[in-house]
Amino acid sequence: MKKDLLKLLDLTREDIEKILNVGDQMKYNQKHGLPHNYLQGKTLAMIFEKNSTRTRVSFEAGMYQLGGHPIFLSGKESQIGRGEPIEDTARVLSRYCDGIMIRTFAQEEVEQLAQYADIPVINGLTDFAHPCQVLADLMTIRERMTRLEGLKLCFIGDGNNMANSLIVGGLKCGMEVSVACPEGYDPDQRVLDFAQSKGCAKNFSLVRTPEEAARQADVVITDVWASMGQEEEAQKRRAAFAGFQVSDALMRLANPGAMVQHCLPAHRGEEITAEVFEAHAQEIFDEAENRLHAQKAVMYLLMNGGEG
Repeated sequence: MKKDLLKLLDLTREDIEKILNVGDQMKYNQKHGLPHNYLQGKTLAMIFEKNSTRTRVSFEAGMYQLGGHPIFLSGKESQIGRGEPIEDTARVLSRYCDGIMIRTFAQEEVEQLAQYADIPVINGLTDFAHPCQVLADLMTIRERMTRLEGLKLCFIGDGNNMANSLIVGGLKCGMEVSVACPEGYDPDQRVLDFAQSKGCAKNFSLVRTPEEAARQADVVITDVWASMGQEEEAQKRRAAFAGFQVSDALMRLANPGAMVQHCLPAHRGEEITAEVFEAHAQEIFDEAENRLHAQKAVMYLLMNGGEG
């Protein structure tokens, strides 16, 4: 694997599968009370410039369970939030810690942090990518469906960081990926270029109706219409995304036994109905739990070179 986890575009299929396999083992170890303190004595700096529940708790708990120590750094309370250059923060943290996880806005900030850091950098979320969430999604799908190759994944909603990472992760793992977005809310052009490249184009479609995307899908995934930082656009987005809801009617177009995934938090009655959410709550919260196990795999592989 590469030194950092910045975006799924940087990983090979083999890299992704290795993370998922190690994540499965981490989950097994925890469920059976087997020791797995592979990061004993190591420290993870966690920089948060965006609020968080799942990302913070899963990384913090995961680092503790691996025998290491997490350090929470709020953007407002650290020097990075007061204008210290990202390259200086990277150099300082490299002398104190063994890894950095950052949850922020611009992908460029994460890339720059990794450029100047001498320790692994993990992208906990940016406006462009959400690799850790999608690794957990793929882990959950494989648990339920026993495979990824040949399954159809559809995403309904905004072409945001989730859509970007799902397209890349799904295609790299041999899935068919169909995305339904309204005009003007497409995934990032860099991701579309990848999806339309040789070897991927036959398995990818970008459509304008949820019905077309969901037809014969094995996995239906959605996300909120207005992500963090887009609150002022909420009313405009409700109008643009009217009809882009995962409902019982939409699920009837998917294959029997199709899964539903949602990265949470969910706005019941907007992107997903309460009925569909509750009917698929077990797999949605399995997905949330798997953030812990997938991220433990990432930290282990990056911060300890995969050596137990």
